[in-house]
Amino acid sequence: MSEASERDPAVVRQKLNHDTAKIKWAALHEHQQNECVIAVSVDLDLIDVACEFTFDNHNQVKAWMEQAQINKVSDEQAQQWNTQERELWAVVVAPWVLVPGRIAGTN
Repeated sequence: MSEASERDPAVVRQKLNHDTAKIKWAALHEHQQNECVIAVSVDLDLIDVACEFTFDNHNQVKAWMEQAQINKVSDEQAQQWNTQERELWAVVVAPWVLVPGRIAGTN
């Protein structure tokens, strides 16, 4: 990807969408242990969130955190997904791995 296209939201969105894949939770265990797996509320679009991470939009990410719409996957949630042998959609925005999930304290 050229430097110009790396700043083009449409190009970045297309690349992130293309790079999104299903993965077994067990494969994300090491990343979760490093607190790098972010659960994204099912009320948000995973690719929209990944775009904001890619463009380092601190204000939007902070707002989502304050509204409990994104957070690091808890040990409890990780254990539950591991027990269920859950397969999740995931997209990497290094060093983060974003996955959809119920957020603690939400319905």
